[in-house]
Amino acid sequence: MATSIKENYLKALYHLHHRDPKISISDLGIEMGLSKPTVNDMVKKLEAKGWLKYQKYKPLQLTSEGLLTAALIIRKHRLSEMFLTKMMSFGWEEVHDIAEELEHIKSEEFFDRMDELLGFPTRDPHGSPIPDKTGNIAEVDYQILSTVEQGSTVTFKALRDSSSELLQYLNKKSLQLGAEMTVIDKEAFDGSMTIRYTDQELVLSDVVAKRLLVG
Repeated sequence: MATSIKENYLKALYHLHHRDPKISISDLGIEMGLSKPTVNDMVKKLEAKGWLKYQKYKPLQLTSEGLLTAALIIRKHRLSEMFLTKMMSFGWEEVHDIAEELEHIKSEEFFDRMDELLGFPTRDPHGSPIPDKTGNIAEVDYQILSTVEQGSTVTFKALRDSSSELLQYLNKKSLQLGAEMTVIDKEAFDGSMTIRYTDQELVLSDVVAKRLLVG
């Protein structure tokens, strides 16, 4: 249990690092939903493992070992999500919590076999990149749907937010990754847009359009 908690902190630090390398204790507390004293205590434990550099009043710094360890945990999580959807027919809105448990399995062989069975995927069910065995991620420069010009046709590639609420909304609208979408109208007043896909039209709020990534 203690190891999984440390790994969850490490994942949070990794995501924060990729938004802004200057991470404060407060940033980490907000990300984890925990108090500063609780987070401060864990930071010291992460530093003791060599995953983090911490100096009072200075930003937290992930070490190279910390970055690699975090990337490999994320690899396990995203491979697990892919396995659950492709091999076990779970919906993309159902897999996150199960993958949260599977990612703490230590066996590399288990995940290597999973990777092989899946055909070595590079993206998870939500379009997020799967780190390779060395922790590297093949990033793709996608565009946020809300920035696409009227009249343009794009393909739905990934999500900025894979919350179950958003995924359930997209399920109701039968809007899945790989869908080709044409922006047929954009409303200047509230940022909503009308798209056409698979012979149907849908009005998306600005809140939703800002969470869809296209290419």
